[in-house]
Amino acid sequence: MEEQIKNIQTESISKISQCKDEKELNDLKVKYLGKKGELTSVLRGMGKLSPEERPHIGSLVNQVRDELENLISEKEKEFTRKELEEKLKKENIDVTEPSKKTSLGSLHPITQIINEVEDIFLGMGYKIADGPEVEKAIYNFDKLNTPPDHPARDLQDTFYVTDDIVLRSQTSPVQARVMEEQKPPIKIICPGAVYRSDSIDATHSPVFHQVEGLVVDKNIAMSDLKGTLEMFAKKCLGENTKIRFRPHHFPFTEPSAEADVSCFVCGGKGCKVCKGEGWIELLGCGMVHPKVLQNCGIDPEIYSGFAFGFGVERIAMAKFGIDDMRLLFENDVRFLKQF
Repeated sequence: MEEQIKNIQTESISKISQCKDEKELNDLKVKYLGKKGELTSVLRGMGKLSPEERPHIGSLVNQVRDELENLISEKEKEFTRKELEEKLKKENIDVTEPSKKTSLGSLHPITQIINEVEDIFLGMGYKIADGPEVEKAIYNFDKLNTPPDHPARDLQDTFYVTDDIVLRSQTSPVQARVMEEQKPPIKIICPGAVYRSDSIDATHSPVFHQVEGLVVDKNIAMSDLKGTLEMFAKKCLGENTKIRFRPHHFPFTEPSAEADVSCFVCGGKGCKVCKGEGWIELLGCGMVHPKVLQNCGIDPEIYSGFAFGFGVERIAMAKFGIDDMRLLFENDVRFLKQF
């Protein structure tokens, strides 16, 4: 049996050394070291040997096995190295050759407006707050003084996931969450996507974006709100922009107002952008309703605040002269390249 092992050793070393490719090497590995290989067969026949012979033969088999495994490993490395060398020769790259022209994209108009608004309010000392888009009805409605019989809570206006969970219809729930978690003073804006059950047309979409703002502190007045919005309008739409308030009603503010800005195209003289009125409706605003403060754990006898909110798409359409909201969502590169 010792002679058989040495013959296997001599034959296998010779064949492995002369091996020309990985397939041939793998076949030899199976032939000599596999489960049914020649060395394995020798080990299976050791039961016929005397107890004195077994240790010697076992040691010899293991020695030959280790030698063959090392030889095969070196041969595999040699084949891998040769393959890499051949690949590098075939795939030579001329680094002096001009590269293919790459086209760079740009920020979407909506993203541009959100970034600009954030920069303006960060400059005024505001912080940016965020919250879930799938929201509990208690935050979307109840804490904001919107009673169960209010039209905004109808299925025709709001997307319901369950009876108690909705797709937020404004970013106001973020304000409620912040007021619950943080003591005044509070000074935040809440940008993000919102959802309403609207049909798609030139001025409506079931998905759009809002930026809402909230300030809560001692001695906050309507004049603070007007001054803030004037500053924002001038920074966003131009230094000559004027602002006016019209009385309105929102359940979460009292008093409430709609804020218009002077048309930045015609300067208030009247044009097709402002439909001849000289003013463009911009946002809703007002003083935070005492019940909203109370619902969020803030004492309305000590603190007051103002809030405002506007649609980002409305700002984008006004600022860029876009007459159809659908253009902002269709992803037509010809349209987007203009911005």
